Amino acid sequence: MLDTALLTPETFRFFRELASHNSKDWMDANRERYQLHIVQPFRNLFATLAPAVLALSPRFDVCGRTGVNFSRINRDIRFAKDKTPYRPQMYLMFTGTGGEGWQSGQFYIGVSADAATLGFRIYSDSKSKTGALAQVARPRVLKDPGWPRRQKQRLGRRYESYWYSMEKREWTKHNGWPLAADEWNRLLGWVVRKKLKPGVAMRPAFPREILRTFRALLPLFRFTSLSGRAAR
Repeated sequence: MLDTALLTPETFRFFRELASHNSKDWMDANRERYQLHIVQPFRNLFATLAPAVLALSPRFDVCGRTGVNFSRINRDIRFAKDKTPYRPQMYLMFTGTGGEGWQSGQFYIGVSADAATLGFRIYSDSKSKTGALAQVARPRVLKDPGWPRRQKQRLGRRYESYWYSMEKREWTKHNGWPLAADEWNRLLGWVVRKKLKPGVAMRPAFPREILRTFRALLPLFRFTSLSGRAAR
């Protein structure tokens, strides 16, 4: 059933406290809370959404594995500037199977201490020539340069857009819609999303709000990630 309240005040409280007490000792002491208020609600949300997401496109991966459909709460600190061991947020992801993992477009829901975000995103590596951005999205935009502007006109009032490029060896965020051809030639990541208050995410209608968002953004996934007839 789509009309089901799955996130609770305890979900957001856990992330708020984790942000303030980000240590292994704290996590070990609160592992049961993590399972009860984070892992299980996200699993239930996945089970609720997966059939409807597959109905939008059978090209989404719904294997239910951590790293594919669920983000890891443990942070890889080997090369990170932030050395805290845990991420104070969790993501539920539906990634297209047309590319290699994160290099294809995906729908996502993110929950942190003070907000829930949902939308579409696509990333690539600066050296990658096999991801959907390089093989599908960029050639299409260069062939149809008016497409990004049409998406801005269709979605710009309801959704935030930003994109990334590599500038002086730094991953750099640009606010707004990538409209120009030279921006797409440099583009390594693109996010179109809406940000909701916790109270909205705790309502029984939240799964329906997620699916309305995914339907609105489905043309972005098809255009950037699917080739041939699958893009229609």
